[in-house]
Amino acid sequence: QVQLVESGGGLVQAGGSLRLSCAASGHTLSNFAMGWFRQAPGKEREIVAAITRYDEPAWSDASAKDRFSISRDNLKNTLYLQMKDLQPEDTAVYYCAAKETASGLAIFASSVYDYWGQGTQVTVSS
Repeated sequence: QVQLVESGGGLVQAGGSLRLSCAASGHTLSNFAMGWFRQAPGKEREIVAAITRYDEPAWSDASAKDRFSISRDNLKNTLYLQMKDLQPEDTAVYYCAAKETASGLAIFASSVYDYWGQGTQVTVSS
């Protein structure tokens, strides 16, 4: 069983930056593909960025690559999301997710992930 705990959310002005962290316990992350998702009120949960078990970042939306950087520190068992140039439309609850896999592919579909954190709120003011 893997427990995931996100932190680092908060209130930021438009154009600002935040770094989210996702600390894992119960299992080392080196065999896991992981992802950051977000969900705004009234909207479906959407992928922000993913990372393979081999630490290769991936984005389903090419435009997200410029503003959202995903990385992992396997020694600290922690996943990160560095966000810059935040805009009000980025306001959402951000979740990290994990799936143990032998595949080297990035996973963008939320339904595939087995483990989820409780989420951290990011609010961007205009």
